[in-house]
Amino acid sequence: MGGMGLKSRIRQVRYRSYKGDVGVTAPNIIDRDFSADAPNRKWATDVTQINIGAVKLYLSPILDMFNGEIISYNISRSPNLEQVYDMLDKAFARFDNLDGLILHSDQGWQYQHFGYRQRLAKHHITQSMSRKGNCLDNAMAENFFGIMKSELLYAETFESAEAFMKALDEYIDYYNNKRIKSRLKGKSPVQYRTLSLRQ
Repeated sequence: MGGMGLKSRIRQVRYRSYKGDVGVTAPNIIDRDFSADAPNRKWATDVTQINIGAVKLYLSPILDMFNGEIISYNISRSPNLEQVYDMLDKAFARFDNLDGLILHSDQGWQYQHFGYRQRLAKHHITQSMSRKGNCLDNAMAENFFGIMKSELLYAETFESAEAFMKALDEYIDYYNNKRIKSRLKGKSPVQYRTLSLRQ
């Protein structure tokens, strides 16, 4: 590598939201079964840290396990409850009825908080949580973060946090509407969902 002038890219330190039992944890209902036979049956969420120069950003999305579609997201300079509440409010505004939905996360403090659990209960959503310290239990969200960072964050140079946030908006639109997946029979997430609702 030295002879060819190659350097490895240093992997960023992963953001960890676990702070112990600060509220109530939920059982691992998903138990690594990430398949869903229809939209809005199983969702996944998580938070990842993104470094743009000296600025730290935190991305909090909700993904539908049915097709990998990003249902909603919030990107913030602080990983706080307001970020998670905004993400939930955007998701809830899209659908009239989410009865029976399971929303899966890790055991981060935000997801143990009373306010978060109360919002899920109000919409008749069942909460599921990964086992402590086991990222494979939330592989759907982790996979999206890996793809996004590879295709966007590490592939370009961003002069400011604002430039990255603008690019992220465009990337998520592309990811949902144009980026095809083999597991979706060569369709984008939105195309796959639209076709499933016609059947």
